[in-house]
Amino acid sequence: MTTPDLHTKRPAASLVLMLDWAAEFGLTVQQCLVGTRISPAAVRSPAAEVSGQQELRAIANIVAALGDRPGLGLQAAARYPVTAFGVWGFAILTSPTLGEAIDVAVRFVRLSYAFCTFETRRHGDELSIVIDARSVPAPVRRFVLERDAAAIPNLYREILGAPPPPSRISFALPDPGPAVGLYEEMFGAVPEFGDAITSVTLPAELLSVPLPQASSHTARLAEQQCRLLLEQREARTGRAGQVRDLLLTDPARPPTLAQVAERLSCSTRTLRRQLEAEGTSFRKLLDEVRHHLGTELLQSGMTVEQVSNRLGYNDVSNFSHAFHRWKGDSPRAYLARQTMTTSPRTRNR
Repeated sequence: MTTPDLHTKRPAASLVLMLDWAAEFGLTVQQCLVGTRISPAAVRSPAAEVSGQQELRAIANIVAALGDRPGLGLQAAARYPVTAFGVWGFAILTSPTLGEAIDVAVRFVRLSYAFCTFETRRHGDELSIVIDARSVPAPVRRFVLERDAAAIPNLYREILGAPPPPSRISFALPDPGPAVGLYEEMFGAVPEFGDAITSVTLPAELLSVPLPQASSHTARLAEQQCRLLLEQREARTGRAGQVRDLLLTDPARPPTLAQVAERLSCSTRTLRRQLEAEGTSFRKLLDEVRHHLGTELLQSGMTVEQVSNRLGYNDVSNFSHAFHRWKGDSPRAYLARQTMTTSPRTRNR
């Protein structure tokens, strides 16, 4: 699971929805934007972008004003239509089946407005969607976890026009007391509270449920757009960009943190602090370099073994495990899927 980079810019649509929702409780835009360095006029521009850090600050202002009460994030989640999520929402909407919609949603979740990380886990005849909020600041953790988790049943209702399917829900939150009814209304079942993890578990047979606006061709185009947009957003600048450039010089034998610090004329401690200030780390940057380069090399025609060697993995299985974490597929399965979607016969359907 990859923690969202709070310094990466995102469309301001989510923040605007939050401001409009907060206004219903009597909060002004100025109150919500205190400390964000965003002007009320600029945030409503169609092309406006904000950082995750700025949106989180606005959420903190709203939660502080309204009180961190159970169910507040669930109420906010109901304000997010699938169209608010742009190409990410479109990729979900046009997926052939519920299972494929979940797959694309989790793989490209960084294009959504989520601050939690999402991961799917298969257990026999069940699929669990695990939502992790540990990286979210404590003052807004409950609110954000509720809002992000509620996107699952919220999008299901909108796309299929039906109540959420039978599922088992658990929350890494204390029992909400009287507010439990809000959870039941949103999820269609009473969750278990006080669990070690937050998850929504579905029976596997639901994964084959067809979606009403499915279009394989459109879904492929939307997924391609998701991939391109994610790569653009993850393009690094500043100190992180300098580190990334150094890692790319010899991916088979990438320099260590100490070697990079020496090249940049600073101590390892200073470099760690600078990268942390930019919302990343040396390990995360190395993983990103291997992710993007590995995908490009596979698509260029190199074998899995050749790519593994080129990226400095001492064992093909280690590369395969890493690739599965990045793409949700083994390298060979990923290549087979890419071949199917780019073959003339498939394109002309």
